[in-house]
Amino acid sequence: MGLVIRGGTVVNAGERFTADIEVEGRTITGMGTGLPKGAGDTEIDAAGRFVLPGLIDPHVHMELPFMGMVSIDDFESGTASGIAGGTTSIIDFCIPGAGMSLLDGLKLWRERSAKATSDYSFHMAITHWGEHTADEMRAVVRDHGITSFKVFMAYKGALMVDDHALYQVMKVAAETGAVVTVHAENGDAVWNLQQELLAAGHTGPEYHPVSRPSAVEGEATERALTLARLHGATAYIVHMTCRESLHALERAKLAGQKCYGETCPQYLLLDDRVFNAPDFGGSAYVMSPPIRPLHLGHHDALWSGLSNGMLDSIGTDHCPFTHEQKRMGVKDFTRIPNGAAGIEDRLAILYTHGVVGGRFSLERLVELCASAPARIFGLDKKGAVAVGMDADLVVFNPDAKSVRSARTHFSKADRSIFEGFDVQGKVEKTIVGGRVAFDNGKLMAERGAGRFIARKPTHFAHPPEVKA
Repeated sequence: MGLVIRGGTVVNAGERFTADIEVEGRTITGMGTGLPKGAGDTEIDAAGRFVLPGLIDPHVHMELPFMGMVSIDDFESGTASGIAGGTTSIIDFCIPGAGMSLLDGLKLWRERSAKATSDYSFHMAITHWGEHTADEMRAVVRDHGITSFKVFMAYKGALMVDDHALYQVMKVAAETGAVVTVHAENGDAVWNLQQELLAAGHTGPEYHPVSRPSAVEGEATERALTLARLHGATAYIVHMTCRESLHALERAKLAGQKCYGETCPQYLLLDDRVFNAPDFGGSAYVMSPPIRPLHLGHHDALWSGLSNGMLDSIGTDHCPFTHEQKRMGVKDFTRIPNGAAGIEDRLAILYTHGVVGGRFSLERLVELCASAPARIFGLDKKGAVAVGMDADLVVFNPDAKSVRSARTHFSKADRSIFEGFDVQGKVEKTIVGGRVAFDNGKLMAERGAGRFIARKPTHFAHPPEVKA
């Protein structure tokens, strides 16, 4: 039994056209006009609607143990929330605990992710450098199809790596053809600023952004790109928030370096006034790097980077904690668990403020949220509506209007950082692996239906020799 989607406007990166789409099993098997209906086929009338490739979120943290808590969305609820918002694949971060090998960490994350409702893959985090780390990195790429790593230049005393470790990670990544995703903040500077603020009695969430000024992000971005350049490694700077960081990326790209940059919707639309919300409400917005002041030009720089191609993708950094979990830091902002929900909001928010707002086209939105993440991270069967690709599709009504709210999203998060945002455009149906998993507000995602997607390395500093 197959599926036929009729009369929609297909939108890929760089193109749009009207076509019927035929699906058999998990794969798009035909496209054209007037496709015949097979016996038992389900038909979807998409006239007047856009049909988009399922979005890919390259930056999420499901059920992440962090800062003494575990993020509230597990792989089932988090991927289901994504499906409701048009995201049909995620790349989570496998972060082994202290003293744990990369392979043991991977085993743990594979167990957690077995309940995912959509397809997924992993970035492997390197949080220290030991005598076996290089060999474990090679094994992760060679034997397990994980072709991207993560380093944290922040969170001193926990996840942060020093420059020696960063140098070594870049070296092995270049050798193995992997991408290095980088959380770029100068962790030593942040730690010292935090201690000085606390010593002065500044303990509220409004001091979180003060402890992490944009200069520390810009400096770390420059440093990460420099170490990548030494080895010819491909660096991907995650959740970029500021002019300084973007300018470092621009300089590297214009000099011919192969590197990528990602931002998130919260950094485009929110500003640091959110931290002054009453009743500890500012804690909902505590994430790192922080949301920036409006008057310093960071927001305009990011929007420009998205429109002119200097920024390559938009993730969400979906990592929600409840208000009660955040209260762990009620007397010390450095103890507030960092993170917020966002995977369900991304498409509607970006369509409203990016496309309808005239900042970029719908084709560019698809590139930023689907085709570019697929290309960068080697998800070969995803990111486009085309014959032979995975049947991950979104039927999107451009005229519908709604209001974003924690009361209506499918995340377990009890607050939304986009609460009350009016949006235009609505996901009507989401098709995951050829099956309708979301239909006009009704979630039909199946626990465990997601597959782990193994990937092949493509970012070698020097391509390996092909033997005859």
